[in-house]
Amino acid sequence: MNHPGPLLLAHGVGSQHDLPISPFYAFAGAFAALFVSFLALGLLWSTSRFRGDRSGLALPAAVQRAADAPAVRLVLRGYGLAAALFVVLHLVLGPDDPDRNPAAGSVYVLFWVGLVPASLLLGPVWRLLNPLRTVHRLIQYALHRAVPGAVHKERSPLGLRPAAGGLFAFTWLELAAPEPASRTTLLVFLGCYTVLQLAAAARYGEGWFARGDAFEVYSTLIARLSPWGRRRDGRLVLRNALHGLDATEPTPGLVAVVCVMLGSTAYDGFSDAPSWISTVQTSPLGRTTTATLGLCGAIALVAALYALCAGATRLLGRAEHPLVDFAHSLVPIALGYLVAHYFTLLTTEGPRTLALAAGSEHPVAPEPPLSPGGLAVLQVVAIVTGHVLGVVAAHDRSVRLFPPSKAVAGQLPMLALMIAYTLGGLTLLIA
Repeated sequence: MNHPGPLLLAHGVGSQHDLPISPFYAFAGAFAALFVSFLALGLLWSTSRFRGDRSGLALPAAVQRAADAPAVRLVLRGYGLAAALFVVLHLVLGPDDPDRNPAAGSVYVLFWVGLVPASLLLGPVWRLLNPLRTVHRLIQYALHRAVPGAVHKERSPLGLRPAAGGLFAFTWLELAAPEPASRTTLLVFLGCYTVLQLAAAARYGEGWFARGDAFEVYSTLIARLSPWGRRRDGRLVLRNALHGLDATEPTPGLVAVVCVMLGSTAYDGFSDAPSWISTVQTSPLGRTTTATLGLCGAIALVAALYALCAGATRLLGRAEHPLVDFAHSLVPIALGYLVAHYFTLLTTEGPRTLALAAGSEHPVAPEPPLSPGGLAVLQVVAIVTGHVLGVVAAHDRSVRLFPPSKAVAGQLPMLALMIAYTLGGLTLLIA
């Protein structure tokens, strides 16, 4: 993240100078992993095996009762609201110095980056912590006390598109805004976002947040790969993460969300390249405009490649809606990029931000937990694993949608897309 001033949050992606790994072995290994997995799936996986939200081993009833207990949910909502108030108070009253104010680190590191492992390990946690849901409920409670009677709310016709727009706005703030770590910038963004979300929830009801709140949608998509999930009957279960991924609803706007996730993370890695830094600093358009064009270009490239792949899939496999039918297979790819790009950021700036929030004066970030070589291996493995899981998810969907004679041919464009994304991700990592 290109934060100005003292808050120079370290990226998870380094340059070739501190990631001692051979490009040849990285690219060859990635290509071999994808190609071998594709061949193995074609030979051994002829029928769909994923059962989506019908799968999973039911957890004990006591665990279910504890997870669904009103008191537990009330505590979580209270914690989310308290954390939000903590950030807002530091933005309003704290110093305009990210080195002494924990607000920026809380937003960009503890919340934005920390939401990934939290959702992966615990499920869609932001749905329970979301302070906007809590504020909406308090407003509705007050209004209904004043005006008895519930008002029926229609469902938003926009699908996940508002969430895609919100994700883009936040990543623009993080990667292209003039002063993303300043108190004023964060206050304006958070204030505008809160007003828009609460206004939409007043129009469409609390169900709006599940589709319109960028961070709740983001957390829910990452949580599709969590070992915990809900069956269709509402039972809390332990399940294969790919079953949970298969349960992703093909909602309008899903493609836009995953393309923003992929494209913004790719741009974040590319923005560290010395050539791009020089371009941004010397561009006659100015830093913000140039960075904005770069961010939009990265997202547009990811979307264009996926749309091209979907068009080829439609021709080869005769699929009716390949654009949305295979969008879920991009989620593990996005997760692999997120792990590769932000591991170091979370493990160094995360503890520093916590120490700052606890009142420490000028805390020093700890050393990264992995050596440069270990970090390189983690990043390559994360990217390749994400793409292999994407191939598996796409293959299972192919054999479900396509007739047997077209199942393999129909997913060749998806394999080509996975290879292209993998090569691009590794290039950003080590080149």
